[in-house]
Formats: sequence, C-alpha cells, structure tokens
Amino acid sequence: MSPDRSTPAEKRVPLILRLLKRQNPNAKIALEFTTPLECVVATVLSAQSTDAMVNQVTRRLFQKYRRPEDYLAVPEEELQQDIHATGFFRQKTKALRGLSQTLLDEFEGEVPSTIAELIRLPGVARKTANIVQANCWPEVQMSDPDAGVAVDTHVGRVAVRLGLTTSGPKEAVRIERDLMAVVPRRDWRLVTDLFIVHGRTICDAKKPLCADCVVEALCPSSQEAGLTDLYRAARPKPGATSGPAERPEKSAARGQKTVRRTT
Repeated sequence: MSPDRSTPAEKRVPLILRLLKRQNPNAKIALEFTTPLECVVATVLSAQSTDAMVNQVTRRLFQKYRRPEDYLAVPEEELQQDIHATGFFRQKTKALRGLSQTLLDEFEGEVPSTIAELIRLPGVARKTANIVQANCWPEVQMSDPDAGVAVDTHVGRVAVRLGLTTSGPKEAVRIERDLMAVVPRRDWRLVTDLFIVHGRTICDAKKPLCADCVVEALCPSSQEAGLTDLYRAARPKPGATSGPAERPEKSAARGQKTVRRTT
C-alpha cells in the first residue's frame, strides 16, 4: 500500500524526495562558486541576503579575491565596500578576514573538508559547514561522523509542514537531528536542495500553494484537505514566549556572532 499523510515519516520520505526530484530535477544550491573558498565566502555573505544579490556581488569579488591572503591584503574598509550590498557588511568583513587568517594559520591556506574543522573558521557554524561539505566534498560527507543536513528557513518550514519533525520551525538544530534520523545519508544534500526550491516556489510561509503541491497527499498540513498548518501552529503567537531555540551561531575562534539567513 502506498504511503499517505498518516504514514510514519521514515516511510513517507523516499516518496516525498522522489516526487520533489521529479518536479525539480535540476535542484541545486543557487549560490555561484567554483572553489571551496568561494563556497565558504558566498555562504557567509548569504546571511540576511538573497542568493541573487550575493551572486551579483561575488561575480566581481571573486575576480579580486582569489586566495585567503587577498582578503587580508586590503584595508578593512575596502572589503566592507566590496561586500556592502549584501548587508551586515561590517560583521561579514570580520568573519571573512577571520576565516582567512585561520585558513592560513591552521590549514595551509586550504578550506578543510570535515565539519569539525570547518566550524573552527570564524563565521562558520553547522549550517554553513554542512553546505560547504555537501557541495564541495560529498564523498567526505558520506563518512564524516559530524556531517549533517543544512537547515535554513525553507528547509525548516517544509520539514515541519510535512511532519518530519516535531520541533518548531526556528529550532534548526533539532530539525537537523530529526531529518538525519529519517532521511538516508546519501540524500542529505538532496533534501536541502529540494526543500529550499519547494519552500520558495510552492510551500510559501504565508500562503502555501497546496493545490499545486506534488506531495500534498503526503502532507499532514494540507490546506486542500482542511488540516491544521503545522508550521503556523508551531509559530509563537505575538507576545508569547517561544520554547528553546538554536543559539546564535558563533565563531569558534573569536566568539563572533553570525547572522541568520532568512531567504
């Protein structure tokens, strides 16, 4: 018997991924990069910005800054101006210069491949580390004991609506843990890419297009079926105190806070 919306999560996941992949066969990270260093930089810049804006900025940036040394060779104010359009440019400048220095001091100028090493870079916490590893070293992800699923706003929302987690949409650490439990390791990058596309095009935060959703029959939040939207039900009401949430990401090297991506 085919799974339906009441079937346990781990039995629905294979069909959910198959249907979403059929609809979005070219789903992949929207950020543009050609090297691991460019991937790290682009992901750091994407916090509180859009992929389109980051790609616009990095087309020029990556021509000027090709090595970690390049981010340290210019005055801080010059780098701030070069990334200004992505927002939070002072904070991001400190992160880029900090991670560049750490790469030179600890990794011979090369971006490391393991999660444990990646999160030692200023401005890089689990989400960024998961993105970099999954897209630059997928073979390492398959065996790294610290590897996981990158959870952004879209991934969190879709996971909650599909009932793949019992955590709230802001609880990225818990959502990641729950997805790792029901999604095969080989599909960890895929689930991030597919859920981001689905969240942007169909599973909108305010008005999900359930009538156009290929996984509607598997979704316990279906508005077509008149069900409670688990995402909206889990969001704290104005003035209410929410439950435990993921702490702000900090640099392991400098204790610097990094902003969250909401796009």
